[in-house]
Amino acid sequence: MVLPGSPLPGAGGPPSRAARASPPQHGGAQLGRPPAAAMLAVPLRPFCAFLAGLGLLCLAFVASWCQRWRGGFAWDGSARMFNWHPVLMVAGMVVLYGAAALVYRLPPAWRGPKLPWKLLHGALALTAFGLTVVGLVAVFGFHNASKTPNMYSLHSWLGLATVLLFSCQWLAGFSAFLLPYAPPWLRALYKPVHVFFGSTILMLSVASCVSGINEKLFFSLKNGTAPAPYNRLPPEAVFANTLGLLIVLFGVLVLCALAKPDWKRPEDGSTDTRQPLLGTER
Repeated sequence: MVLPGSPLPGAGGPPSRAARASPPQHGGAQLGRPPAAAMLAVPLRPFCAFLAGLGLLCLAFVASWCQRWRGGFAWDGSARMFNWHPVLMVAGMVVLYGAAALVYRLPPAWRGPKLPWKLLHGALALTAFGLTVVGLVAVFGFHNASKTPNMYSLHSWLGLATVLLFSCQWLAGFSAFLLPYAPPWLRALYKPVHVFFGSTILMLSVASCVSGINEKLFFSLKNGTAPAPYNRLPPEAVFANTLGLLIVLFGVLVLCALAKPDWKRPEDGSTDTRQPLLGTER
């Protein structure tokens, strides 16, 4: 029997205290989360698999471009020596650098000691730097052999500035997080700076690669020196432009993964200061 004025069962009366205090449920359509955010929720593992495939696709595109349209590869001071430059820069400053940036987003890195993941992060970044140095040697060697001036274009300025910033970033990160000499307060102060410049360097790397692709196409597909000029959009131009878009997409997706709060390593109270590479904290 329902008394007059009493709310009917299920008729939308005021929620109970337990109902008000219950946390939102986690799932595909999470309560308390805007519908757009729920729609954009992507599982981490498929995202990482897609990103790995996209990185390999970028490498396949740049290698195919240089092999099919630019004559292949050599180390003899010719234009074929130059072809190592775009391949190694995309491999190092974009793909491997992006992989290094995402190490701490992998679920296995969320548990246990941080030191193995620090070593993997640093090793990937160091390998990326090594490939980048070889890529710079290739382009400077080609320019010197062909009497072409060095460091006159915006691409060269931006690229070299990115490499110099990357080298400073790696040395600072190694000194702060893998050596036992930096005090805890300095590591805590430097960590957000390290994260910020990591994303900045990736953006600069993508910009350098895209400007380099554009510059190479302008030089190679000039009127009178190519079967079809750049403004006629020959197959090589379509292929290389697509490569540029793939590189941009890779960089954007890496930055999205770095910015997604749900994919960050949980702060469990363990700090970087407790696990240096050499010795123990003083």
